Amino acid sequence: MCLGIPGQIIEITNIKHKLAIVDIGGVKREVNIACIVDEQHPLEACIGDWVLVHVGFAMNRINEQEAAETLQLFQELAAAQTGIST
Repeated sequence: MCLGIPGQIIEITNIKHKLAIVDIGGVKREVNIACIVDEQHPLEACIGDWVLVHVGFAMNRINEQEAAETLQLFQELAAAQTGIST
């Protein structure tokens, strides 16, 4: 199963290679954002965008509410799994 994890782009680190720092639940990771950049949404306009990250790539742009709901579901799954393992 493949999961995309929501994160927010906070900094562009390499314009040539389309790399950015994405905050994923408080963890900052360098991610390739080439898949979400185009003429209508240039690299510099991506800061602040919420994206789904999968294996180091931002695969799609999502809205903030969708990101919050998905992060909440992950937290609930983690809590449920902790309850099962104890």
